[in-house]
Amino acid sequence: MTDHETSLSNVRPVQRDNLALAVLSNPLGLVASVLLAVVFLTAIFAPLIAPHSPTTLQIFKINAAPGDGYLLGGDGSGRDVLSRLIYGSRSTLAGAAIAVVVAGLLGIAAGLVAGYYGGRRDIVLSWVSDGLMALPALIVLLAFYQTLGSSIYLSMVVFGIMLSPSFFRLTRNLVNGVKNELYIDAARVSGLSDLRIIIRHVLLVIRAPIVIQTSIVAGIAIVIQAGLEFLGLGDPGTPTWGGMLQNAFSNMYVAPLAILWPGFAISITVASFVLLANAIRDRLQQGDRVKPGQIPPPEVAAVPVRAEALPEDVLLDVRDLKVAYPAKAGWKDVVSGVSLTLRRGEVLGLVGESGSGKTQTAFAILGLLSEGGRIIAGSILFDGKDIAGLPEAEKHKLRGKRIAYVPQEPMSNLDPAFRIGYQLVEPMVTVLGISKAEARRRALDLLARVGLPDPERTFRSYPHQISGGMAQRVLIAGAISCNPDLLIADEPTTALDVTVQAEVLDLLRDLQSEFEMSVILVTHNFGVVADMCDRVAVMKDGAIVETRDVTDLFASPEHSYTRMLLGSVLDDSKTRTYVQPSVAEVPA
Repeated sequence: MTDHETSLSNVRPVQRDNLALAVLSNPLGLVASVLLAVVFLTAIFAPLIAPHSPTTLQIFKINAAPGDGYLLGGDGSGRDVLSRLIYGSRSTLAGAAIAVVVAGLLGIAAGLVAGYYGGRRDIVLSWVSDGLMALPALIVLLAFYQTLGSSIYLSMVVFGIMLSPSFFRLTRNLVNGVKNELYIDAARVSGLSDLRIIIRHVLLVIRAPIVIQTSIVAGIAIVIQAGLEFLGLGDPGTPTWGGMLQNAFSNMYVAPLAILWPGFAISITVASFVLLANAIRDRLQQGDRVKPGQIPPPEVAAVPVRAEALPEDVLLDVRDLKVAYPAKAGWKDVVSGVSLTLRRGEVLGLVGESGSGKTQTAFAILGLLSEGGRIIAGSILFDGKDIAGLPEAEKHKLRGKRIAYVPQEPMSNLDPAFRIGYQLVEPMVTVLGISKAEARRRALDLLARVGLPDPERTFRSYPHQISGGMAQRVLIAGAISCNPDLLIADEPTTALDVTVQAEVLDLLRDLQSEFEMSVILVTHNFGVVADMCDRVAVMKDGAIVETRDVTDLFASPEHSYTRMLLGSVLDDSKTRTYVQPSVAEVPA
């Protein structure tokens, strides 16, 4: 443990502001909240507030001026304008709520599915969305009015369906920008289901723009509902703001003030929705606020299934693996015929320069190739079963429980929205089926096992409250939490300083021995290979050029590329000549 990490362990966790208080501290948010509170309370307590029944008629007060028992005057039928305005808030808000709920449920759900899964789901749902957007909403509502009758609520259901493409397009685009983040891959590797990932790790990240969209749709729904009622598409006996506008417009030359009250109510409500949503969005995008002295947050084709009995000591056998991505001229190979074998309890180093195909090989084994990537040939036998062509649901059962992953960028693989403890406990509950209390105990034990001095504090912390070295230890703890048979570590020390690198390597070595895991160590550092690995496979341009025991490879490398890589680790940069090293000469 470095001094920097030790000092961080003594820092108290950042206390999050209460969202409601933070929004109310914004002047615009406060004004909008107060106005909306008045509108909603008025709707809820209308029977207690209204001085008259909204349907009571007084013939002598038709289009009466304000006063004489009618505070805002009488309408064209002799009813109290104030009472109808108060009761009208109920119908107007209820209709808007129906439209928003229908549009949100349909649009957000479809957008999450289309954005997260892509492919045919995306194409079909996009076609449906585009078709709905092409329909003229007002004409559709007028047509349904002839079928559904005067129920404004049924009209709002139809209007909600017409508005759902706005949620769909926004959500789909936001998900496309989030789903390839490293912490999403880490959640998949940990064994979480797609539903949990979508709800917990995707929807939470994109919530701020959706809040704004909800406010916009709510305002549009109120305006459209008022417009429909103004045109007469509503029950004349039910008090609504749109119906009041129609009545006032008909008598505008007799009682000109009557048109101001429903227009004022609609304008204030719509504006308040927009202002409140903007205040919430601004607060959500600020992240956590910290108190003085606390640490601030840092800114193809189908592959045939191979059936073959493996030797008992072999856990993983990759044969002629080819991985390709679509390009203008067809498929471009990034892994070309890779073959490797991993024994039980063995540490295999996968070495090569950046772009040599190391990570793509590892991701092919994990079943986490980037969008567009395909295994177009070869097989991956894991414990005697070919997993190259398995359905995603079957691969999902392996990840986290039997095959685990440690990434090279620890801070990017922890979800900033959740505490460390939650991100450790949730996979264990999901994959192992244990209780939250048992998962919490195991998580604290693992945090202590990976060398964190204050497991309880780390458990309660958010990712930005710990250092890179501590974050890497957290990810290692998460990777081994479900006792995997195979651990794939992709450049696990690249983002760390030299001192922490050595500590992490020592930790990995101890854990590998303790849990008897097989390990694939993806790296470009021969010093790490000499320190950790039993065997090493050297990759170049998507192919393995040499596989040897570590001692033999360092003593007598056969391939010219291997000799070049080994020569580059020696202090001979001036002459750039190869000097055959002994194992002792290779920096550990």
